[in-house]
Amino acid sequence: MDLHQAIRRRAMVRSFAPDPVDPEVVNTLLEAALRAPSAGNTGGTAWMVLDGEAQTARYWVATTDDSWQARSRRSEGLRRAPVILLAYASAEAYVSRYAEPDKAGAESGPASGSRPGPSLGVHADEWPVPYWTGDAAFGVMTVLLAAVDAGLGACILGNFRGEAALAQSLGVPEPWRLFCAVALGHPDGNDHRSPSLDRPRPSPSERIHRGRW
Repeated sequence: MDLHQAIRRRAMVRSFAPDPVDPEVVNTLLEAALRAPSAGNTGGTAWMVLDGEAQTARYWVATTDDSWQARSRRSEGLRRAPVILLAYASAEAYVSRYAEPDKAGAESGPASGSRPGPSLGVHADEWPVPYWTGDAAFGVMTVLLAAVDAGLGACILGNFRGEAALAQSLGVPEPWRLFCAVALGHPDGNDHRSPSLDRPRPSPSERIHRGRW
């Protein structure tokens, strides 16, 4: 599929058929995600694949409760997704990478007066912008577009609760943190239209600035 077609057609799918997804297709999506930008070629992002109801149930048990499942009209459709991809990132990996000789001091930016710039190779708190979050997002966007190209539906599931329980259940080690989950599968055509789509978007001229704001 043409890239611009994939961008235009990409949308969050929240109601899935239970039909399995070919593992080779999942592998293709993840291989594409690993080609996404990685600051300093750190490779500080990783993916967990939950395939089939027995595995995806562990995600839903850890991150939702009976109350949410009862009140959410999207719960049933989402939980039918046959694959859930978990996007992880390690801040520690980036701190370690930027402490290496070719990066130490080179990426810290200009100092302000006599104050030194941030020491990116010392602690994650020194980073004005957490590159690991950006790299995880690049990978997720790649998966979303590759899913459209493969004729699949996908939906981002935010990290709101249950991260520690999920990590324990899946054996995820420190310092890896969950960025988000991606539900993946074949759309069943019964999606509930998001009320957010009725919200008017700012015009391009309000969002694109040339030369100055």
